[in-house]
Amino acid sequence: MLTVDFDRLGVRAGDRVLDLGCGAGRHAFELYRRGAHVVALDMDAAELENVAAMFAAMRDAGEAPADATAETVPGDALDLPFPDGSFDHVVAAEILEHVPRDERAIAELTRVVRPGGTVAVTVPRWWPELVCWALSTEYHEVEGGHVRIYRGDALLAKLRRAGLRPFHRHHAHALHSPYWWLKCAVGVNRDDHPLPGLYHKMLVWDIMRRPWLTRTAERLLNPVLGKSLAIYLRKPVTAADGSAGAGAATRDRDGERVARGA
Repeated sequence: MLTVDFDRLGVRAGDRVLDLGCGAGRHAFELYRRGAHVVALDMDAAELENVAAMFAAMRDAGEAPADATAETVPGDALDLPFPDGSFDHVVAAEILEHVPRDERAIAELTRVVRPGGTVAVTVPRWWPELVCWALSTEYHEVEGGHVRIYRGDALLAKLRRAGLRPFHRHHAHALHSPYWWLKCAVGVNRDDHPLPGLYHKMLVWDIMRRPWLTRTAERLLNPVLGKSLAIYLRKPVTAADGSAGAGAATRDRDGERVARGA
């Protein structure tokens, strides 16, 4: 289940991509399949071990191009272990809501993407998340849980202050919002309750089969009910960056117009 649209982000085979706070690796695996040079970073050693094992299994099964690479790196979003401009793209999916010093993390991901490169940031959408917090303290008051609820404009302002320029945004996973409301209503740790259990089975069926009916329903509902907000941004090319090209600067200006019209 992907939140980021990699075509929108502009990922091509051979690009170097950081999956920041990769978690279980869902975005990193798709990037690897697309032929990118993927670096999956997380603070959770157990998660990284599982992600590394999956990378190895994908290599053995021929699920990624032979010239693609994938590695795991333990690290902190507040102090990334990479030089400036190391990546063509950075993905930060459902991570900033966990970070108390989010502006520091935003500054770091901006630093490591090259001028002209792109960034995708996704967070839980404000109003579906607000419902979850209202229904359950267990949902967010756990170690490593969500520390804030983002309004889209407030997040955009932080990303702009870091020097990034938005060019598109969308919402995703509308069918998942009711599932989390049910979980919060009956107890997030009540795995035995039939209501969220049945809904979860439907979600798994949808992910595996991708039937026309539910895919169409989610696409139509995403603008209203989408669980996640995804924002796509570009790091501008400046005169100090040399000859990265007028074309990149033009794309930045176009991106600004798209973002304001969204």
